[in-house]
This record gives sequence, structure tokens and C-alpha cells, in this order.
Amino acid sequence: MSDVNLPPLPPVEGAVSGRNVVDVLDEQHREILGLLSGDMSDKAHEVLIATLSRHLSAEEQYLYPAVRTAVPDGDRIADRELAEDRELLKLMQDRSRLDELGAAVHRHVDADRSELFPLLMQMVPADDMIRLGNRVETAQEAAPTRPHLSTPVTPPWNKVVDPLVGMVDKLRDVATGRTTYARNL
Repeated sequence: MSDVNLPPLPPVEGAVSGRNVVDVLDEQHREILGLLSGDMSDKAHEVLIATLSRHLSAEEQYLYPAVRTAVPDGDRIADRELAEDRELLKLMQDRSRLDELGAAVHRHVDADRSELFPLLMQMVPADDMIRLGNRVETAQEAAPTRPHLSTPVTPPWNKVVDPLVGMVDKLRDVATGRTTYARNL
């Protein structure tokens, strides 16, 4: 029985398929850090904000609930991470605070890599880590592309509200021609 309460995925040739949550989030972290280290044109800034918004939403929907249920003292750790995510969202709303945003993103990535990911790898079975990875990838695609400080940050409400807000954001992005993916830079 899973500690993180995820429904099973259909097996592929008898095994759960996909990348584990650490691999998925690590890739997202590398993409975000790459965006921060490059030329920060208006388009690149739009992509950074959209990528970071999607990333934080997916973590709030799946990573932090898994930390709460599977990791000793997980509630404290998840609450701390959610508070730091709120600060990131505030910084994302003010382009003049890009240096502060960059420092906060580096702290976020370092905390995940040094604390959260090792704890999850130790405490959560491999199949559940893959299930989490699959859900994070799915949640990221439906997530908002802009920072929203007033949306819920914990399940079940964030899993309902974030895709709806994401749909509105995506409509706004299309209507304004806003670039939201690094591959389109």
C-alpha cells in the first residue's frame, strides 16, 4: 500500500512506466536556472514566469502532499516550502526584483536537491516516485502560467482551481501572443 495515496497507473510490460518525480523536478529546475542565467529579454522573462508558475503549481499539488504523508516531520517541511513558494510568487509579480527572484529560485532548488529529494528517495517506493513524476508532468501542463497569490495551495482545492486558472491564463497568453515555453524563444 502506498504512503502517498496515488492511484495505480496501467503497467507497461508489467512495470510502472515514466520518470520519477525527482528526475522530472530536477529537469524543471535546470530549465528554470538556465532561463535565469540567459539574456533576460521581455520574452525570456515571460517564459521564466510561466515556467516557474507551472513548476510551483505542480509541486504544490503533488510534491508537498507526498512530503506530508511520507516524510517524518513532513508537515513542517511542506509548510516551510509553501511559505517560500508564496514569496517566489510575490517576487515574480515585480520585474524590477529579478535579482531577488533569482536568489530565491536558487534557494528553492538547493532545498529540494539537498533535503526534499533525498528524503523522498529514501522514504517513498520507486513505483510511487514514478507515479508522482507522471502526475507532476500532467499537473504542470494544466497549471497557471502566471503567479496567482490568492489561489489555494493545498489539495483538494488547488487540484481543482489551478487547472481552471491555468485555462484562463492560457487563453490570455494566446490572445496576447505571450510566449510561455523556452522552446519558443
